[in-house]
Parts: sequence; C-alpha cells; structure tokens
Amino acid sequence: MFSPIKYDEPIFRPPSESQSLLIQLTLGCSNNRCTYCAMYSTKKFMIRDIAQIKLEIDIVKQMYHQAGSSGPGKVFLCDGDALVAPTELLLDVVEYLNKSFPGLRRVGIYCTAENILNKSVKDLTELAKIGLNMGYLGLESGSDDVLKMVKKGNSKNDMIEASNKIMSAGFKLSVIAMLGLGGTKLSSEHVRESAEVISKSVPNFFSFLTTVPISGTPYFKSTKKGEISPLTSKQLLQEMYDIISMIKIDSGNIIFRANHVSNAHPLGGTLPRDTHKLLSTIKQWINLAPEGTYPTFPEYL
Repeated sequence: MFSPIKYDEPIFRPPSESQSLLIQLTLGCSNNRCTYCAMYSTKKFMIRDIAQIKLEIDIVKQMYHQAGSSGPGKVFLCDGDALVAPTELLLDVVEYLNKSFPGLRRVGIYCTAENILNKSVKDLTELAKIGLNMGYLGLESGSDDVLKMVKKGNSKNDMIEASNKIMSAGFKLSVIAMLGLGGTKLSSEHVRESAEVISKSVPNFFSFLTTVPISGTPYFKSTKKGEISPLTSKQLLQEMYDIISMIKIDSGNIIFRANHVSNAHPLGGTLPRDTHKLLSTIKQWINLAPEGTYPTFPEYL
C-alpha cells in the first residue's frame, strides 16, 4: 500500500521487512564510521521529535481506515540503528503504534552491539513485551582484526554478549555477516571467528550479504590502493561454505538465508538440520564458478 509519509531518503530496511510499514524514528546512523558503508553518508544523525512521529502514524492510520483496513501487521523502525533512541521514546512510539493499529503483530529495528549493551535487560524486556521484539544486528565479521579495520566500533566479545543479552530479554535476533569483508589477507580469520560468534550466540536468524566496495567509501579506496584484495566469486562461495561448516550448535536451531540482492545465488535452510544439504549445494556452485572472476557489480573491482 502506498504511504503518504514523506521520508528523509535514502531509506533502508531488511529484506524480511518488505511488507512492513516504515517509520523513521531516527535519521542516519549514530556510528556512521564503517568504512564499507555509504548508506547514511548524506545524513546527519538525529533522533526525531515524538510529535512528528505520532503525526505520521496518525496520517497512515487514516489512510488505512479509508481503505477499510485496520492497519499493517508489521512495522519497521528506521534508520540505521534506531535502538540507540532513549527507551522512553521507544516505548512511547510502540505503545502509540499498538493503539493505532490493533492488528499489529510485530515491530522490528536495526541495532548495534553498542546499542544493546547500553540498555538494561529491564529496558529491553519492557520493549519486547509491548511488541518491539525483532532486532537486526550487523555482525559483519567475528574477527576483531576485521572489525577494527572497517571501524565497526565493536569487538567479537561485544557481539556475543549483545546477542545473548537481547535474546534473553525476549527479542528474536537476526544476525548478518558480510562475505569477503576481510579481503584475502584476513579471510581465514574472518571465517573462523564469524562461525564462532554464531555458534556461541545461536541467533534466531542468520544471513549473508556479499561485500561490495562502494565508490567513494574508505573501503573502496583501500581496494584501489591494493591495501585490501577483494575475493573472487569462487573465494566468496568458499567463505560461505567454510562458515556454515564451522558453525556448531549444541541446542536450538537457526533459520539461515542468503537472499540479499548482493549474493550470487539465493539459498536458505535451517541449521543444523539442513547443513549437509546446504554445503552440498554450495560445493556445486564452487565447482562451477570460473577462476579469477569477480561479482558483476558496477563498483566491484
């Protein structure tokens, strides 16, 4: 359904939130230093005024009412890491959403390890209880060397602690890792440490996207200078294979997806149940991938 809200663009959301109503709680990203990311480079971070947010919710409510609908089933709170907003504001917005849309089932949000660790378990639990209970965490890599290189702002242990903390509070957690982020030099470490983070946290969802050096970013400039050597298509698939093969889960399961537009092939399943099947499929792709070729993205070297 068309939204009458005038967004401060560009605006982003996870693939699984494609049918969600998007509400900008914040603008930009509070970190905005990651060397590979250009998503919010044109924005100055700010937390939006509650009155304006509620006005937009009222406008959308009226639109749904005129269409004979009770409202959306899902809402996603933008921008980059909206969980950084004060808990009181988050509670106010979600409670207003619940009041405005009786059929609302879930509210999702981007978060960082720092966002999560800066909130108390009590705050996170209160948010989860009223419906803000789907978090998306950009792990990117489990390697401290890679995280430091790309100025992520968090460590491997931060990622594990934050993941376990937010899930213990009642959130479902989706974790994203970036294939090829460490380049060829740090590939082995990136694979090993990323698999360890997932094994120790066991998020509800785990997905991959492929690192693409975006023109104008510090990461792109590093590839141009030869400081980072991008992985070939075959090497990227090998990283995917190796990470999945190294994930060891003692209990529970993880819904796995590699359906981001940057990935060469769509793939999905449940770990560990489908691990063997997933690895068999990836191995076929590795065998078919030509040597020395790179993903066909305009900015990719």
